[in-house]
Amino acid sequence: MQEKKEIIEHVQELRKRVLFVTYFFVAALLIGFYFAKPLVHYLQNAPWLEMTEMHAFNVTDPLRIYLTMIVIIAFILVLPVILYQFWAFVSPGLYEKERQVTLIYIPIAFILMIIGMVFSYFIVVPYIVKFTFSLSVEMGIVTTIGINDYFGFLVRTVLPFGIIFQMPILVLFMTQLGIITPMFLKKNRKYAYFILFVLAAIIAPPDVMTHFLLTLPMILLYEISITVSKVGYRRYLKAEEQALKETLKGDE
Repeated sequence: MQEKKEIIEHVQELRKRVLFVTYFFVAALLIGFYFAKPLVHYLQNAPWLEMTEMHAFNVTDPLRIYLTMIVIIAFILVLPVILYQFWAFVSPGLYEKERQVTLIYIPIAFILMIIGMVFSYFIVVPYIVKFTFSLSVEMGIVTTIGINDYFGFLVRTVLPFGIIFQMPILVLFMTQLGIITPMFLKKNRKYAYFILFVLAAIIAPPDVMTHFLLTLPMILLYEISITVSKVGYRRYLKAEEQALKETLKGDE
């Protein structure tokens, strides 16, 4: 009976936090309505698209892009709220020191998200666009860019990097919870490299330089994650040792 009551309380707590995030997301959508058009104008007038016109091949393309930008803006704005609500939901199961440390993850995760997106947009995207444009010229192909396809390409390229740059902080969090260890990351390094290489192949055109440009930061992030994981693992062992001492003390 007690277990059933605890489950109901957890579900109610989760529902409350999901609703809280939903309210903020709706408010962020209103902000997105204001900034979506200037953002679309800025993105389609990037320096690497100079002298290139965007074409809408379907009547609904402009509307689709406008709504997509609104949702993306709202997601970025509400991300800190999502992270905080997630932390607040799991924090009762953490020790006091762990609560204080993991709370710092929220602004760091948000900053890493922005850094990843900025890196992708200003370094990865221009290189891919210039490479494909030059390839088209060499092959005698006239490039006609559909605005819906281009913005879809931006979303598929920029957002994944924002997520990938979360790797160190996610690994630290999972290590402190005892889910993974630095030894596990080292042991499976070659498999991780292969997965990262495949991700780069999915995102980018099939040329060696682009793969290198995309895979290198992912590999660096993975190696940084291993180092960060060592810190989290020491904290995890310390917390487990403290919990064991408290248990033994209580038994006495």
